[in-house]
Amino acid sequence: MFELRNVTKSYLTPKGRRYVFRNLSLSIPPGKNIGLIGRNGAGKSTLMRLLGAADIPDSGSVVTDKSISWPVGLTGGFQGSMTGRENIKFVCRVYGAVGDDMREKIRYVQEFAEIGDWIDEPIKTYSSGMRSRVAFGLSMAFDFDYYLIDEVMSVGDAQFKRKCADVFQEKLQQSKVVLVTHNMNEVQKICDIVLLVRNGEIQVYEDVAEGIKAYNS
Repeated sequence: MFELRNVTKSYLTPKGRRYVFRNLSLSIPPGKNIGLIGRNGAGKSTLMRLLGAADIPDSGSVVTDKSISWPVGLTGGFQGSMTGRENIKFVCRVYGAVGDDMREKIRYVQEFAEIGDWIDEPIKTYSSGMRSRVAFGLSMAFDFDYYLIDEVMSVGDAQFKRKCADVFQEKLQQSKVVLVTHNMNEVQKICDIVLLVRNGEIQVYEDVAEGIKAYNS
């Protein structure tokens, strides 16, 4: 369950304060794969950050009783001077994974990302592909009620993309997804409900085809 209660969110820009949402209230039905769609700049990523508690409203509140991931495959959260292992350990500590649980997650990410001994080199020495593989593997090492996905999860070569798709499908047997994308084929394939972000408002469509039609219009 997600509920937005009188949420106002704005950002300070060189031209003044820009409001993304004003006094927005919304209840999102539980147990649904959610597609967040809308034009560039409509506020999709802002809404995703609010749902995942990566950002906070100026006023109002976002209420949920579910565990929410960080954006799947996010590489910007790595500390470059720390090794891959150290970055993984840091995330493990944040989420309470210690001892054998931590060691298993390190092993999982190292094996999944196919980085071998590079795990003990600083992240800043990794190629962009290596960082993406580690980030995706780290996301999949933890279990959440909802996984946040901003755009496509395409990292690596064709074989690795299939590997990512397979493990993510396994996660979706037990978990749900919040997907931010312009790819309506992905929305149709994955999502049960659409949130159309437009003009500071959010329209809920329980008929995915209707939501896509409204977006295209």
